[in-house]
Amino acid sequence: MFIQTEPTPNPATLKFLPGRPVMPEGVADFRDAESAERSPLAQALFEVDGVTGVFYGADFISVTKGAGDWAHLKPAILAAIMDHYTANAPLFTAEGPDSALPEGDVSAEDAEIVATIKELIETRVRPAVAQDGGDITFQSYDKGRVYLHMRGACSGCPSSTLTLKHGIENMLRHYVPEVEEVVPV
Repeated sequence: MFIQTEPTPNPATLKFLPGRPVMPEGVADFRDAESAERSPLAQALFEVDGVTGVFYGADFISVTKGAGDWAHLKPAILAAIMDHYTANAPLFTAEGPDSALPEGDVSAEDAEIVATIKELIETRVRPAVAQDGGDITFQSYDKGRVYLHMRGACSGCPSSTLTLKHGIENMLRHYVPEVEEVVPV
């Protein structure tokens, strides 16, 4: 088995590609070892000293570090991923992915705006940020403000504000004139 690694715009996060599907549907985000209890792979990754976050995408695993140098962490992370896949272990032992976050209520007058925003995020934004090892999902829309939830490599990334303000916000304003601002949650 060959596992590729790719840098992400977030210097604290690396993207690991095991060459097979990771999450056939949805995503999973683990911000600490306690939240990883239902995933043997995430548990193993949190056992690597310095790992502070694990994110599963369709065909990748993003790992975020706190302290430590990638040169020292990477071999242990690769070993944990390799051991998991060669043992054919399940990705989850309990309930499945946490891909669905609760969304805010949508008024009838905003339903069309929200549908357009969601479609743009699904078709244009999410595929682009997945290439960088992260995910962005719609949270809510209120009086011209779009609230987005950032996960994986996007969470805590130094360039995420630039991506939100100059990329996503400008695109949404272009297609949905009612959008005034994009806010991370």
